[in-house]
Amino acid sequence: MFVTEAFAQDGETTAHQPADAAASAHGETIHADRAHEPGFPPFNPEFYPSQLLWLAITFGVFYWLLKTVIMPRIGGILENRRDRIALDLEAAERMRSDADEAKAAYEQELAEARSRAHSIAHEAKESAREDAEAERKRLDGELDEKLDAAQARIAEVKRSALSEVDGIARDVTDTILREVASIEASQDEIAGAVAEAGR
Repeated sequence: MFVTEAFAQDGETTAHQPADAAASAHGETIHADRAHEPGFPPFNPEFYPSQLLWLAITFGVFYWLLKTVIMPRIGGILENRRDRIALDLEAAERMRSDADEAKAAYEQELAEARSRAHSIAHEAKESAREDAEAERKRLDGELDEKLDAAQARIAEVKRSALSEVDGIARDVTDTILREVASIEASQDEIAGAVAEAGR
């Protein structure tokens, strides 16, 4: 609340007046003071030139700060980020090319390993087949030898048995002729008869 000079003097002269008179004097002073108030300073045309001056100064300082301090820093940050992104992209490209080369080398080694494995398996199969064939031939040879030996032995046994059969037949024939038929025959006649019967 503003206290003016007039109100202060009025207050002294009306200190002994009744309350109504003091209140009415006070109200008149407030209305008089309000009538003399200039209003809100920014809207007062009297201050327009100084406001425009300060606006120009503030804008100039802000523009100078923006141009010399803020924008170079922002530009530097953007440049650093651009360089970092470029370096990251180069590194990623190098890593991708390295990965492609490693993949190609791996696929080539895998193909060579498969080829070697196929060759080894084929050689092992051929070797096993050759070994099996050699073992079969060896066993066939052994079996043929054993068969030939067995046939020779059988023939020998057969010859031996036949020679014994002839002797037994001669003896039996001689005994039958002498004891059953009471016929006396020579050994040559009996051997000839047995040989004739065996044919």
